Amino acid sequence: MRFLFVGDSMTIGRAGDWTWRYRMWEHLEATLPGGYEIVGPRSGTYDPATDAPTSDAHPDPAFPAAARRHLAGWGEGWLHMAPLIGGAVTATGADVLLVSLGLIDLGFYTNSDQTEENVRAFVAAARASNPHVRAVLLPVIPNVRAGCDAAFAAECARFNELLAKAVADLDTAASPLLLAEVPESYDLRVDTYDGTHPGPDGEHKLAAAFADAMHRAWGLGGRYPLPVAAR
Repeated sequence: MRFLFVGDSMTIGRAGDWTWRYRMWEHLEATLPGGYEIVGPRSGTYDPATDAPTSDAHPDPAFPAAARRHLAGWGEGWLHMAPLIGGAVTATGADVLLVSLGLIDLGFYTNSDQTEENVRAFVAAARASNPHVRAVLLPVIPNVRAGCDAAFAAECARFNELLAKAVADLDTAASPLLLAEVPESYDLRVDTYDGTHPGPDGEHKLAAAFADAMHRAWGLGGRYPLPVAAR
């Protein structure tokens, strides 16, 4: 089973971040040893010094190069990934897409309705490449901006409603879609390092959202064992 991580800056991570992709790799190693592969056309993390995804630094040097693959980008959203996903699925043979997108779209590029259109285009393109592709989609977690920008907060809430409807509309037996749940305990003050990007506890919680959704709906893998500090 080939997993493809798709996301924005919360997924690609900065140089030196653990990333929730790493936490998911650890979980897959524990629950599906030998039964999975992580795929993707990219592998670097974002390096602030070069303002580009040029870093291969990671706190765990044992994190395999093959497991670092992804389709994520700093500053990229549904708008950017919808045109890329078809080619990525074809090139990698991805079976399961783990997708965390939307915040950057609503913050800079598109409103909630336009973003939802890009979600539907993304799913259509992925299915055109693999009619049996599965996907788990994480709702937008409003960042610190939502606390002082009521219009932005409203767009985040409306998009999450539209995303839930899109998942319900597009879900099929041949190509199932899941809507992950934002962890109830997710707290921007302790789970992010800047009000947006996940720190170590937040990374565990994001990985858990995907892992628990797949285990609950598809019996895939197992429940994510959150560390005590992240509960």
